[in-house]
Amino acid sequence: MRVVLVGLSGAGKSRVGRLLASRLEWPFLDLDDEVERRTGLTIEDIFRREGEESFRLREAQVTRQAEVATPAVIAAGGGWMARPELRERWPDAVRVWLDVKPETALARLGAERARRPLLGEADPLAALETMLSSRLPHYTLAEYRVATDGLEPEEVVDEVLSLLPEWRTKGAT
Repeated sequence: MRVVLVGLSGAGKSRVGRLLASRLEWPFLDLDDEVERRTGLTIEDIFRREGEESFRLREAQVTRQAEVATPAVIAAGGGWMARPELRERWPDAVRVWLDVKPETALARLGAERARRPLLGEADPLAALETMLSSRLPHYTLAEYRVATDGLEPEEVVDEVLSLLPEWRTKGAT
């Protein structure tokens, strides 16, 4: 099984993904980190130098070329679910939407929000609200949803584990 974590920037996909993979003793892949590793550029640099479309092409390429073991935990970029060719890449995957309110996402991002090119500088909260509104129909296609507001990353991991059929049948907690 592959568990793909999806959701808005600031939902905790990378942090929760690492913790979940560690708990399950599975490999972890962060698609944004992989784009940066392969290009030698930060996501911010790609957006600034080449634009969003270039980043989306690189994200798609990494998704197609990723040698992802089974089982594995994958943290997808915030817009990944909006692309059917990507979200259908791994038919055996269980997608878990880490649902977060834009206000919470913004607070979690803190100083790192400056590295998020789609947030804009004028009103990052409005940018997150717009992103959520446009991506919501895609996020709801995930097999599972975990509301992350008010939860610590370890609590989110517990919630995700409670949803995974293979994990539940092992009786693990």
